[in-house]
Amino acid sequence: MNKLILFGRSPKLLMEKTRIYRKDSADAWIQRDKYGTEEKMGWAIDHIFPESFGGDEKDINLQALQWENNRAKSNNFLDFKTSVDSIGKSYLKKEQYWALEDNSIGLLKQHYPENKHLKSL
Repeated sequence: MNKLILFGRSPKLLMEKTRIYRKDSADAWIQRDKYGTEEKMGWAIDHIFPESFGGDEKDINLQALQWENNRAKSNNFLDFKTSVDSIGKSYLKKEQYWALEDNSIGLLKQHYPENKHLKSL
């Protein structure tokens, strides 16, 4: 998937520069032209259902995630942590814990019906 299309799928914000800045699913700021950088607003493409468990490059499985959050999430998908948030326009180091909701697990099961990891849930 084109990385800019993926960036554009991140939640839209009510501000002038929504084409440049977005927030990831952990509420951390990312900047369109910072893809692949390890800067405050740098971001990476995250596999919601990790490739190591059988995830792939399907659109449904990809999200733009601030690079430190992507690293903290690692290969986890049922429950995981992130390390960056924001307050207003400020970058904030903050460990947060997340759990995949049942409806998201259901969607993954639909897209990967033969996956042994998902079948066991």
